[in-house]
Amino acid sequence: MADTRTGRPRDERIDQAVIEATAKLLNEVGYAKLTFEAVAARASTSKPALRRRWPSRAHLVVDALAAIVGTAPTPDTGCTRCDLVEGIGTLGAAYPVKIGRTVLPALVADLAGDPELDRVFLERYFHPRRATTAEALRRGIERGDIVPDADIDLLLDLFGATVYYRVLFGHLPVDHDVAERIVDTVLNGVATPAWRHTHREPSRER
Repeated sequence: MADTRTGRPRDERIDQAVIEATAKLLNEVGYAKLTFEAVAARASTSKPALRRRWPSRAHLVVDALAAIVGTAPTPDTGCTRCDLVEGIGTLGAAYPVKIGRTVLPALVADLAGDPELDRVFLERYFHPRRATTAEALRRGIERGDIVPDADIDLLLDLFGATVYYRVLFGHLPVDHDVAERIVDTVLNGVATPAWRHTHREPSRER
């Protein structure tokens, strides 16, 4: 959350109600029409209560997006491919159409002129999810599934590119099949010979 000032303890119930109200309103009216007044009314609280917690509408939206997308770790099942497919699939499924098409691009545009907001966005929304996928890739290297010199940052960008492209433009879905195809395409470029040998027969029909 945005407010780090000391004083009376925060009521986490209000925080949760505000985040839930913001997420619903974003999906109903979009980013441009979202107001503190509307959020406060939906959450049964006051505009000053919101101002004490979030310095701007954009900061509130960052926290709402983090809640919508979630920061749960990419699973660790012992199967590198399975973990990556699950992680990418949940990211794509987390975006309602309106939020993906209208909220995310509008918020990203605001980041360009606000370094402090950009820092908050990266810290609370972007990096946590990216870090969990990076850890899944490192586990894949440790298991001998991925070559040791794989460029982790590049792989993360490759995984995210298709998801965010489809989320932003809405022309095609990001479903489980697409998640599998993304992972298989990327792994085919960085998998070790041992992994290739084990996975010569795909686990799904192409």
